[in-house]
Amino acid sequence: MGTLDGTAALVTGGGSGIGLGCALRLAAAGAAVTICGRTEERLRDAAERAREDTGHDIGHVVADVTDDAQVAEAVRAAGERGPLRTVVASAGGSTSIGPIGDLDLEQWRATLELNATGTMLTIRHAARAMARDGGGGSIIAISSIASSNTHRWFGAYGVSKAAVDHLVRLAADELGGVGVRVNGVRPGIVRTELVAGIADTGPVLEDYLSCMPLARVGEPADIAGAVAFLAGPEASWITGQVLNVDGGHHLRRGPDYSSFFEPMFGADALRGVPPEDAR
Repeated sequence: MGTLDGTAALVTGGGSGIGLGCALRLAAAGAAVTICGRTEERLRDAAERAREDTGHDIGHVVADVTDDAQVAEAVRAAGERGPLRTVVASAGGSTSIGPIGDLDLEQWRATLELNATGTMLTIRHAARAMARDGGGGSIIAISSIASSNTHRWFGAYGVSKAAVDHLVRLAADELGGVGVRVNGVRPGIVRTELVAGIADTGPVLEDYLSCMPLARVGEPADIAGAVAFLAGPEASWITGQVLNVDGGHHLRRGPDYSSFFEPMFGADALRGVPPEDAR
């Protein structure tokens, strides 16, 4: 018997990376899992691979987490497979990079919208469904070590993930009365397509490892294990927590990306010189 047998789960951003890892882990615990994301083909391929590799029947629905109506529909679709008891807000990313004096405003806004607003909409509709059902549930938001340890030249990404951390605490405080627990997970560097190249070799990876007591790159399964714990009965008295799953990286400092960004923006820009004043 799995700890989540007879229940349904929704994972946003579930077509790849951490989201897919969480979906597979929750399915292994017995949940009827639905994944959502913006690309039908990616979702379909992920669901088919899951069936072939693990035998788990994972459903999918196309949804952009920045669209209120689409998030509501994804939550409704997930709830058709059983009582919705677990929702993982994993959709996220960034188009906002570079020195703060030269950030693109539209990319800044888009990143905040995806990570902060997208998580808020997921929590909002998940909480409504769980409260109406009356059985409570667990919502887990995927944050980032960039929310707590500054990642220079990451633009809106760390800022938006810090907003996710606060949303976790706010929602946990508000929703405990209807039996809904809200927690978060802060991954460190995890081997996904978002860090392809960086997680393989080179000075940035070496710096990451030098900042980690457990000096290895994480895997999606590392994050999925923490998510499954927070979703399950062993965590029934835990809410409002943001758990670092990062090899201990949070104990030290954020990574040094200067070797990656200097060729893109120049040494002067990285030390704060405005573009028009660079010599």
